Order: sequence, then C-alpha cells, then structure tokens
Amino acid sequence: MKKLALSLAFCLYASAQVLRVGITPYPNATILENIKDDLKELGYELKIVEFNDYILPNLALNDGELDANMYQHKPFLEDFNESKGTDLVAVANVFLPPMAAYSKKIKDLKELKNGALVYIPNDPTNESRALDILEAAGLIKTNKEVKFRSVIDITENPLNLDIKELEAAQVPRVLDECDLAVINTNYALAAKLNPTKDSIYLEDLNSPYVNVIAVKKGNENNEEVKALIKVIKTPKIKNLLEEQFKGAIIPAF
Repeated sequence: MKKLALSLAFCLYASAQVLRVGITPYPNATILENIKDDLKELGYELKIVEFNDYILPNLALNDGELDANMYQHKPFLEDFNESKGTDLVAVANVFLPPMAAYSKKIKDLKELKNGALVYIPNDPTNESRALDILEAAGLIKTNKEVKFRSVIDITENPLNLDIKELEAAQVPRVLDECDLAVINTNYALAAKLNPTKDSIYLEDLNSPYVNVIAVKKGNENNEEVKALIKVIKTPKIKNLLEEQFKGAIIPAF
C-alpha cells in the first residue's frame, strides 16, 4: 500500500503543469514562495522567474515565455502596452506598495537646501508618480495636462532642485550620494528600507498604483491563472502581508 501511495504521489508530481510567473524581487518572491505548496495541491508546479528591471517581465509575458507576471501597477501596464505594442491585461489586484521619499542627510523636507540633488525613477509612470509625491510635498509644481510627466513638465521649482532620473532599481544605490531619493517600495525593501518607518515623506494610501497579476490578453480564463489568483487571494497571504511588512505592503484584496 505504501509503495502504491508513493507511486501515485510521484505520478501526480511528475504530471504537474508548470506555472511560470515573472516577478521583480522582494516582496513578490516572498508571496510566491508561500503559495508553492498550495499550487502543488491544485496540480501546478510554480516556477518563479526573477527579473531586475521593469521591461523584460512584460516582454517575456507577451512572447509566451511566462504564464503571468506580478510586479507592476495598472498605469505602468497601460503605458507599456501603448508604447511597446503589447496586449497584456490585469486580472487581479494584489497589494499596494506606497512609494516614498528617503534621505540620509536630512530628517525633514523643510531642511532641503537650494539646489539639492534628488533622484527619481526614470520609467514613465513611476517618474510621474514620483513627481506627484514631490508636488504633494510642496516642493514643485507640474503640468497636470500631461498624462505621464517627466522633469521637463515641472512648471515651478522654487528650491531649484537638481532632479535626476535613474533606473528604478538603481535609485536606492545612490541614496548616500544625494539629498533625497524617491524609491519604489519593492526596491526600498530590498535595500532594507521600510516606507512607514524610514521615509521622510510617504505617498497617500489612496494611490491608484496597486500591483496586479497580469497575463497576455486571451489567457484571462486559463485554469492555471485562476489557480494562481485563488491561492493568492486568501487570508493566509493577507495575514502574511500585514504581519511581515507592517504597513510597507498593503493587501488589495
């Protein structure tokens, strides 16, 4: 009987369908590592494919190298489709990682001096989002008629801030060199920075920038996609986010 049970278990494992999900680092990997066994019970072997930029995960998804990805918000996804000619869709909300401004040189934005050096992400949606934060903090004003704004759309800059654009993953690495840096939460957490504890200005929690699971259009109702959503949108993962990240990551389901 034991041999038969082991044999059946082996056959089930061997026949498990591989589910390939692309992510950028922490906290996405933490979430997916905690659903591997749940997916295995549903007949899927989860393969986590990690990327260190925001472009390749969508290209890989569009090319069929991935079944889904989980790393971006809807404004970024919509802009990517428009600029790259891809046809990707969001199928589920997962969490909100509030973007924040950090500094190792000042404790309050009022301490910023004329000509202070500020780094922000350089991809269209996250740059616009970072500028929203600087504007909400009263540091600049921008042209609101532009959908995705960049530094050229700054209309008022009373402190003459030297705002430089840099690839999002690289921004934490220049924190020692600048006066202020606006950092995406996944890269902040990877650099051991907690938005609610270590930042000096935090994005409003009513932000539309909720991270989603995305798939190629036409695959929204695939069984493996439904399985992925099912095992993520559970009290188990909600509690994981709330307990482990303590406000740095907010469940969106």
